Amino acid sequence: MQDEPSTNQQKIAKRIALIIVNLFCYGLVIYFGKYVIENGSGLREINEFGKWVFMLFCLLLASLYGSFRIVTWIREGKI
Repeated sequence: MQDEPSTNQQKIAKRIALIIVNLFCYGLVIYFGKYVIENGSGLREINEFGKWVFMLFCLLLASLYGSFRIVTWIREGKI
C-alpha cells in the first residue's frame, strides 16, 4: 500500500515534466515564427524563406503530436 502514493507522485511528476517540455516546444514555435515574420524579406533575398517555413511547420507538427500523445497517455492512465 505504501507504493501507491509514490507511484501517483511519480505519475504527477512525469506529467509536469512532459507538459513543461511541450510548452517549451510551443515557445520555440512562437519564437521562430516571430523570427520568420520579421525577417521574411531578407530570407527571401537569400532563398532561405522556404526552408525556415518548412522547419517552423515541422516544429509545429512535433509540438501538436506531443500534446496529442500527452493527452492520450493521461486518458489511458499511463502517466
